[in-house]
Amino acid sequence: MRVFSYGGGVQSTAALVLAVQREIDFPTFLFSNTGDDSENPETLSYVREIATPYAAEHGITVDEVHRIKRDGSAPTLLEDLSRPESRSVNIPMYLSPSGAPGTRNCTGEWKIKVIARWLRKHGATPDNPAITGLGISIDEAHRARSNSGFAFQTLTYPLIDLRLTRRECTNIIHRAGLPIPEKSSCTYCPFHTRAYWRRQFRDKPEIFAKSVAVERMLCARSVALGRGEAYLTSALIPLDQVVVDTGQLELDLESLGMCESGYCHT
Repeated sequence: MRVFSYGGGVQSTAALVLAVQREIDFPTFLFSNTGDDSENPETLSYVREIATPYAAEHGITVDEVHRIKRDGSAPTLLEDLSRPESRSVNIPMYLSPSGAPGTRNCTGEWKIKVIARWLRKHGATPDNPAITGLGISIDEAHRARSNSGFAFQTLTYPLIDLRLTRRECTNIIHRAGLPIPEKSSCTYCPFHTRAYWRRQFRDKPEIFAKSVAVERMLCARSVALGRGEAYLTSALIPLDQVVVDTGQLELDLESLGMCESGYCHT
């Protein structure tokens, strides 16, 4: 079994084009959706309106998969974060005063494990492991890891094997006649850059307001749990203040590959 973890961004869309062109062998692409209230709306539109029909025209399948709990419920990431009884903060918010990112369970629970469960359901075993491609290009090779964490899954990096950069991935998509997708991510991901937050504030005020609300909710929970204040940026100030230029320098964690799994931002 050969599947590709499809994020809906530049690298994984380039991989889809290469699969259509039979340059790489992945007949199935899996898009693990954290929730329509969480994923970038442009990514959702791209996956559903552009990538999925493009793939189908060429004999490739794009399947949208979701986290399903043991009780059969399928809460979105935002719904899970918003549970009043929750005693956790499952996205890597920056903790004051250290500035260190907190626990990151979001990628594991809503991306990695969702795809792993799909593989196991469809017959992957330790004796016959599934090959899972991840959309990491050669200029982000430091994000690649060899161990999937599952005996029934083997990871592979076809873009690295082909020595393709992110820029070259963009060219592949362009030559295929497809629009260039935005970088995929949750709208309130703490690994966004300050420039991203300013664009969200300027261009998507309703989504930005939701991000501010998420930060306030989780910051209050973190304080109540005795862990101190928590913020969506390493500036350690509220998000609605971050979009105002304070002259502070902020580490671009996204470009440094802090989300190193290859399941997000691809």
